[in-house]
Amino acid sequence: MKRELCRPRLPCALAGLLALASAAVNIAADAQPPPPDTRTPRERAPIDLTGQWVAVVDEDWRWRMVTPPVGDTSSLPVNERARAAAAAWDLERDKAEGNLCKAFAGPGLMRQPTRVRIDWEDDDTLRLQFDAGRQLRRFEFAPQAPAERSLQGYSEAQWFRQTQSRGVLGQRTPPEGGSLVVRTTQLSGGYLRPNGVPFSERATVKEFFHTFTLPGDAGAWLIVTMVVDDPEYLTTELVLSSQFKKEANRGAWDPRSCDIAAPLRGPAPTPENPFAAASQRRAVFEPTTAQND
Repeated sequence: MKRELCRPRLPCALAGLLALASAAVNIAADAQPPPPDTRTPRERAPIDLTGQWVAVVDEDWRWRMVTPPVGDTSSLPVNERARAAAAAWDLERDKAEGNLCKAFAGPGLMRQPTRVRIDWEDDDTLRLQFDAGRQLRRFEFAPQAPAERSLQGYSEAQWFRQTQSRGVLGQRTPPEGGSLVVRTTQLSGGYLRPNGVPFSERATVKEFFHTFTLPGDAGAWLIVTMVVDDPEYLTTELVLSSQFKKEANRGAWDPRSCDIAAPLRGPAPTPENPFAAASQRRAVFEPTTAQND
């Protein structure tokens, strides 16, 4: 004897009609464009980026906290032209020519051990001030006239929210959180690292800003994922991630001019010898245990 899947018949019919009605509502919702959002970028910000943040250098320490040896391009997807430029880099020449800030340009700035203050300059412009090199970036949410090339270039920004699934009968689930997407062009060129590894004025940089809060005293964190595309010096896109922790106290703010420490001495690492100059690094950063007799 066969079992009926739904009985009695009237509730089954009603269930079918409800399913068809729900599908029709979903189709109608898809067909109707959302009403225009008249709020300013500041008003519709899905996350709060304002405040003072300090870089937490928990990766690539050897390339961010010190000036690597001349010619060290380890872990970067650079071509022969970039390697040649890095091998020819001269710190004293940069000092004489006033080019020390090239290490604080574009993607190089976000990798500096720095603090950054973020606030709204106006309803359409997010301002980022860095104590490292006393640099300034502006993220423009409203289209601007083409900018001249500069160390920080021109940055267009937009808020991004992941599309949420719909609920029963086509009702939309309100999105929570979001992120900031920034695209930077019009760069004048500079260094990916303080030891003269170059990026060109043809480079474009895309950045993704995400925030989250950890329990207890861990506080609020900002993660900046950066994608650098440079057809002149890179063989593929360079992807980097930098972490910042929010500071409640602004007393540690330390504006300083562009300055680069002397590069570590010793041979640059190679694929055959990735730990070249390691002894020089240990000599600089490890306290001696020897005692005088």
